[in-house]
Amino acid sequence: MSAEQNSGTISAGRLSPEELRENFCDLHPALSVHEAAVEADRCYFCYDAPCVNACPTGIDIPLFIRQIAADNPNGAAKTIFDANIFGAMCARVCPTETLCEEVCVRQVAEDKPVRIGMLQRSATDHFMETVSEHPFERAAETGKRIAVVGAGPAGLSCAHRLAMHGHRVTVFEARPKPGGLNEYGIAAYKATDDIAQAEVQWLLGIGGITIETGKALGRDIHLKSLAADYDAVFLGMGLAGVNALTAEGADSAGSSDAVGWIADLRQTTDLSEVPVGDRVVVIGGGMTAIDAAVQAKNLGAGEVTIAYRRGKDAMSASDYEQEVAATRGVHLRYNLQPKRIHADNGDVTGITFERTASDGNSRLSATGEEVTLEADQIFKAIGQNFVPDSVSAEGAALDLDGGRIVVDDERRTSMNMVWAGGDCIAGGEDLTVVAVEDGKIAAESIHAALGA
Repeated sequence: MSAEQNSGTISAGRLSPEELRENFCDLHPALSVHEAAVEADRCYFCYDAPCVNACPTGIDIPLFIRQIAADNPNGAAKTIFDANIFGAMCARVCPTETLCEEVCVRQVAEDKPVRIGMLQRSATDHFMETVSEHPFERAAETGKRIAVVGAGPAGLSCAHRLAMHGHRVTVFEARPKPGGLNEYGIAAYKATDDIAQAEVQWLLGIGGITIETGKALGRDIHLKSLAADYDAVFLGMGLAGVNALTAEGADSAGSSDAVGWIADLRQTTDLSEVPVGDRVVVIGGGMTAIDAAVQAKNLGAGEVTIAYRRGKDAMSASDYEQEVAATRGVHLRYNLQPKRIHADNGDVTGITFERTASDGNSRLSATGEEVTLEADQIFKAIGQNFVPDSVSAEGAALDLDGGRIVVDDERRTSMNMVWAGGDCIAGGEDLTVVAVEDGKIAAESIHAALGA
């Protein structure tokens, strides 16, 4: 494939500022007070509600919806925050369609669940906008000091709960800003108005938490030293590594990591300066692939395709998210496995896939049939991995399984007085709401272990 055959280029400013503002506006504008009241009235307030069991943080969903119906949004928000201190962000990014809303009795009866996520956002946003006081108070000082590594949902959830118990917490974050996945890994149209930083600052209102940015484990701080200097340690640094693409030509200019691109896009102050290709191909089947593809289209890419090596039902991105991508003009193609990337003078011009087939037991086989797509930009969204070197410095060693940290039900690691949670632990589900619950569980275990 020659450069003449691929006339597309990677460039910025494909759309006007007005078009960019429209494309990157809030994916789901907040409900009005009346809309929230009407939606709350649809809830059956089930006894032993299945939605509560489906929520990883165990929010009392019928109670907070009843409080909204009773015109008590701040009481509803307090109910939410009791279980999930990141209730505002989770209301925006949680896959409610596969969690609480999927099991909603209304969904079973009418194929239209109560919009639990939108009601959660209505309550939490109202509280954060109208109430100046933090909803929780610190217990008396215990004199105990805990180190938390990672200022993402797991680390900050843990830090907040520990601060509630009266402990002093120092959070070490490798990046320039706290927030973790919420700040760097979520599509811009899902986290408008700088909600990630607003929520972090609001969370810190409880007091007793200090954040030190630019401090990476294994470089600036070390696990063995932290364990010696603090009464307990919580590890919540997420996944720093990115899985490599083994296709030929994977290092060609124009072929890049979707995770890094999304992070850069979230930090830009001028979307018109973000370059994007005319023909973009995203490799992967998860939320990162969806977010990269949709945002490429929103920036003005002419043609965007998601290519996934398995079938539609095997995609980790939900049907709803796939629908969002499709309605934004993204083409979703299945059973395509990348084989080689074409380049001219080092620049991407296209990519060849081999069709795959499943034997019914989730095992894939190559069919030998090839498909070539023209492309001037390729994003790899094929998963992230944990970098174990950071936790093995200075002789400190943790048990790993599948490249991630092994923990028990209380999120204890194999190392004394060291806990872990979030994406870095074995068996994690790579969801913000799950990371929040990990941090909460670990904090209660740490508090009990300290006996303060």
